[in-house]
Amino acid sequence: MKVSELSRRTGVQVPLIKYYLREGLLPPGRATASNQADYGEGHVHRLRFIRTLIGTRGLSTGATKEILDAISAEQEDLHQVFGIVLGVRPTTLDAASEEETETAPEPEPAGLVDARKLIAEMEWEVSPGNPAAHTLAEVLAALADLGADIDWRGLLPYARLADSIADVDVQQMAGERDLLAQAERAVLVSILLEPALLALRRLAQEAKSARHFGGAGGGGGGGGGGRTGEVKSP
Repeated sequence: MKVSELSRRTGVQVPLIKYYLREGLLPPGRATASNQADYGEGHVHRLRFIRTLIGTRGLSTGATKEILDAISAEQEDLHQVFGIVLGVRPTTLDAASEEETETAPEPEPAGLVDARKLIAEMEWEVSPGNPAAHTLAEVLAALADLGADIDWRGLLPYARLADSIADVDVQQMAGERDLLAQAERAVLVSILLEPALLALRRLAQEAKSARHFGGAGGGGGGGGGGRTGEVKSP
């Protein structure tokens, strides 16, 4: 297909496609003339992946190229691909930058000890640089500061649910054979579905609240075909 068709198929404007070609994010097409080339389905997939990394994850062009180069260098290791997409496994330039700017280690954030206790209880083997562990630590520290009665043990039921969701995520990825397709699938299940998972939780919370706390007027118990349950404000 011509570059105009590639643009139509992917929703990426032609000047931006040419920019990605110049920067090496997109491999060149098969030359048909001095200033023309044909592009295939591989270009469609890669361009959609580039658009997702830059548009959805908010990565820079340079960081996106590093991820694409790192994925291309992997030897069909889906675990490594997943780590690259999630930002858990640093790309080559990231690792080099860390070595060059190595300084005294920063103090561990409050809550990290408890976060590690939860991770150990779940028997999760995760990389030390996984930013989710620090996010969990910040939440646990904030709960402690508020005097909430929720500690890391109180999060275990949520952790078990997350473990089951991760099983589904991995199963979703297992069917892909092409490495780039695997990376695309990793973005889909780990990033693009996150808003849907949050939306499903919010819907379920309202339904459960109506059923348990709404009383006769909560609208959450029956089956009928009316409007979705309306919960009265307290």
